[in-house]
Formats: sequence, structure tokens, C-alpha cells
Amino acid sequence: MDRLDDHALDDVAAYFRALAVPLRLKILNALRNGERNVTQLTQELGCSQANVSKHLTLLAQVALVEKMSRSTNTYYRIADPKIFRLCDLVCGQIGKRYARQSNRQDMFLVASARRRKATAVKR
Repeated sequence: MDRLDDHALDDVAAYFRALAVPLRLKILNALRNGERNVTQLTQELGCSQANVSKHLTLLAQVALVEKMSRSTNTYYRIADPKIFRLCDLVCGQIGKRYARQSNRQDMFLVASARRRKATAVKR
């Protein structure tokens, strides 16, 4: 990143902002399985057509998706499948954090149960 000027860094920030909305991540994940049109995505994601279209427009602006017109429909697909490497890396990190938190919570619950048991024995 040290070689990027302010304009390029603004583009990088816009790219990450596009990934900061859960519905956009769901759209990208749905497109992982192949191209879809807005109607298909609307049905698959349970969202309004206007909402899906709005997010697809933004994803296209930052070149995460490409759109192709065929007859009366517009289809969307992933512009570069390498985006899933980034998504998988981040999801893996989040999964590890959840696992650590779960382990800490489990350890806390075990320790609390032992304290309650020890206190009950003393009484």
C-alpha cells in the first residue's frame, strides 16, 4: 500500500466499504455458484428487487461484479473470483475468533460450576 497515492487509497477504501454490508456479502456468496439475474437473487435472498438492484449497482461500481444484458434480463456475475480468497481469509479469521471466545466461555462456565460446587460442599 505504500506505493499507492491518495486517489488509489480512496478506491481501496471504497472496495472495502462495498464489502462492509451483510447483504452485499450474501449477494457475492450467491454469485459464487454462478451468474444470476435480479429476480433470481431476490428470490434466493428474500429481499426486495429494489434493494438487491441498489446493492448490485454499488458492487458493479467497484468492479466486484459484472453485468451482462441478455434479451430483457440483466445477469450479474463475479468480476474476479479471487475476491473469494479475501472473503474466505476474513471468514476464517472470524471463525477462529469465535472458537477462541467459545473456548474461553466454556472454560469460564466450567470454572463457575466448580466454584458453585465447592461453595455448596462448604455449606
